[in-house]
Amino acid sequence: MSSTPENFKAGFACFVGRPNAGKSTLTNALVGKKIVITSSKPQTTRHAVRGIVHRPDAQLILVDTPGLHKPRTLLGERLNDLVKTTWAEVDVIAVCLPASDKIGPGDRFLAAEAAKVAKTPKVALATKADLVEPERMVEHLADIQALGESSGIEWASIVPVSATSGYQVDLVADELVKLLPSGFPLYPDGDITDEPEETLVAELIREAALEGVRDELPHSIAVTIDEMGLREDRPEDKPLLDVYANIFLERESQKGIVIGHKGARLREVGAAARRQIEALLGTPVYLDLHVKIAKNWQTDAKNLRKLGF
Repeated sequence: MSSTPENFKAGFACFVGRPNAGKSTLTNALVGKKIVITSSKPQTTRHAVRGIVHRPDAQLILVDTPGLHKPRTLLGERLNDLVKTTWAEVDVIAVCLPASDKIGPGDRFLAAEAAKVAKTPKVALATKADLVEPERMVEHLADIQALGESSGIEWASIVPVSATSGYQVDLVADELVKLLPSGFPLYPDGDITDEPEETLVAELIREAALEGVRDELPHSIAVTIDEMGLREDRPEDKPLLDVYANIFLERESQKGIVIGHKGARLREVGAAARRQIEALLGTPVYLDLHVKIAKNWQTDAKNLRKLGF
């Protein structure tokens, strides 16, 4: 560890915001690789994913959490609990407030909750900066300042950022690193996440399954991996990763939507997921998908446990 520079910093920052505030896209942009799935549907993220940013002067561990929202199901309640537990454990909280939306009741609720974690510094990020004109951004930054004052938060900094265009992404990293404690690296060099590969693969399949059916069943899809491993008896220069996975839905009537006419939709999901998995792991993939029913799993404690919540 003697090669660690004297003023090295290491610690955890977490992105919080209403559902669909750009938290996951920003996590991926900072890490430099896709480790968190993104979708224009709220509540795409269902657990706290850690992404690791390595710099010569610091190791910044980003915790991407589900959006805080008014829960309507047992799953929703568990996701909110997860968010609040995460806040209590990080070194800095970054509140994402998309410039494309006016500050609303959801943001005020979020700021009031974040203010309760009194000792942890807070940074405000005006996300989706690429979607607005400069005049709108000036107005939004003033609203963020006012939001801090009304909820008793003194922002350590307020940064406009666009994860899609890359605008000020490095500046966000600089601002977060400033607030980290001094210390040694917490993860080996080269690691970009501490998520097990199976979890990442399941998430990429879920993202592909969500793609065309967002409006009909955004929250009803869960994915589990039955088996995953390199196929035996293959030459070393021609590896093939076998992945056997299940897509769980809540009702029999939803099956047709996901499978499609003569299985066409499911084939599209498989092809899209396979491309993403191959890009992430750098290995050719054989993907076998099955659609199953776990009745009303979002509100059933036993099914939630079975599906990993």
